[in-house]
Amino acid sequence: MDEARAREILAAAGLPSRESEASLLALGENAVFAAGDRAVKIGRDAELLPRAERELALADWLAEADVPAVRAAEPKPLLVDGHPVTLWHRLPEAVRPAEPRDLAPLLRRIHALAEPTEFTLPRRELLGGVERWLRLAGDAIDPADAAFLRDRRDSFAPAAAALTPHLTPGPIHGDALPRNVHVGPDGPVLVDLETFSSDLREHDLVVLALSRDRYGLDPAAYDAFTDAYGWDVRTWEGCAVLRGARETASCAWVAQHAPTNPKALTEFERRVSSLRDDDPEVRWYPL
Repeated sequence: MDEARAREILAAAGLPSRESEASLLALGENAVFAAGDRAVKIGRDAELLPRAERELALADWLAEADVPAVRAAEPKPLLVDGHPVTLWHRLPEAVRPAEPRDLAPLLRRIHALAEPTEFTLPRRELLGGVERWLRLAGDAIDPADAAFLRDRRDSFAPAAAALTPHLTPGPIHGDALPRNVHVGPDGPVLVDLETFSSDLREHDLVVLALSRDRYGLDPAAYDAFTDAYGWDVRTWEGCAVLRGARETASCAWVAQHAPTNPKALTEFERRVSSLRDDDPEVRWYPL
């Protein structure tokens, strides 16, 4: 799904679709547009409809728990031309970029929550999207690279399932990065709720550890995050397993963009090569 297709879906849903009416905020797993006082999220395919429904229920649950997070503008998703469409209240303009230290207190609040009673959170299927992402990549990637990632997935999945946690398992964000925090006039707010799960809390902390090691996050910013949270996941013996699983998923996620984005193909090949070489220091770049 490219921007032109996403705008066609906006129009089919009866929503503002022209560039003068709706500005593109993000184009990845979803297309996200700002239109007036609403944000509109469009999923890539109909398989994501149950996740969209759960995301809206999560928004209500977090509101009841008084956790700063995005709020739904409509209680149910639309299904338009095979794409789930959800509507959200648009956040005020950011006062500054989010930093890792802004994420830590939000994670502490989430990690203090008990399981919701109105619905069931899934496990964090970190590797669950690998097959779909590789399928979307099609013949744009080398079949040997796809097979390599499938083998890694099949190796890391049972290892991750056998880990003994340091923290008490429960609700997690699932993709805990500063990009999923919006710092508005009233402080940091969580955005992008679609990966919320119930699993090892360590999942939320390995994300920034990997950012430090792979994506060039300033070690001082990482230290500010761990200081604010109160624990460094890198001291946990299971960290390498969760890191390896996340690297596998992150590599496959990039693959889905390869058919339409030459930069994504280059990045995918860089990541696969570093995993094949078992080189943990090769720098990765976000799309």
